[in-house]
Amino acid sequence: MNKKAMTLVFALIALLSFQTFSQAADIQAGKDAFETCRGCHSAPSYSNVYPTYYVPKIGGQVAAYTVSALKAYKESKRSHRTMMANSFDLSEQKMEDIAAFLAEATGGSKETKSNHGDITRGKKLAETCLSCHNDDTSSSNPRLAGQHANYLEKAMQDYQSEKRKNPLMKSMVEDLSEDDIRDISAYFSNLKGLVATE
Repeated sequence: MNKKAMTLVFALIALLSFQTFSQAADIQAGKDAFETCRGCHSAPSYSNVYPTYYVPKIGGQVAAYTVSALKAYKESKRSHRTMMANSFDLSEQKMEDIAAFLAEATGGSKETKSNHGDITRGKKLAETCLSCHNDDTSSSNPRLAGQHANYLEKAMQDYQSEKRKNPLMKSMVEDLSEDDIRDISAYFSNLKGLVATE
C-alpha cells in the first residue's frame, strides 16, 4: 500500500474514532444544565396541574434511565408538554451530564406523600418488580424506592393504557387492579431512595 493510501486509511480511522468517541459525563455541567429543571424537580411535593400527581423525585435516579427518559421526551415517545419542550434541544452529551449529576444528587428532600395504600400487601405484590426495580445503578431500569406514590400510580396506569409504550411493562401491569396499583405504589414510596434534588 502506498504512502498516500496509508495516510487516507489512518485519516478515516481517526475520523471514525472521533465520531464514535463519547465524552465522559461532566457532573458540574450537568448541575448547571439542571438549573432550568429546578423549578419543578427540586420543590418537595410539587404537583403537576392536570392530571394531578406529584412531580417525580429524580435525585439518585439511575443515570442510564434518566438519559433514556429524556430521549423519549425529546422524540415525543413520552407525552408531557413541559418535558418535551425542555428536552427538545438537549444534545446526548447534555443528557448524559444531567443524568450523571442526578445520579449523585442524593442530599435533597426525602418527603413523600402517602396514598394510604396497604404497604404490606404492596410489598408482596411488588416481589416480581424488584428483580428490575432495585438499587442496581449499573442497570438501565429506574429506581422506584422513595418515589411519590401517586406518580407511580400514574405511570402504571399509563403503561396499562399504552400512553407509555413498553411491551414488558404493559405485560407486568395489565392485570393489576386499582387497589393493586395503589398498594404497590405505597410500598415503593415508603422505601428510602429518591430525593427532590437540592
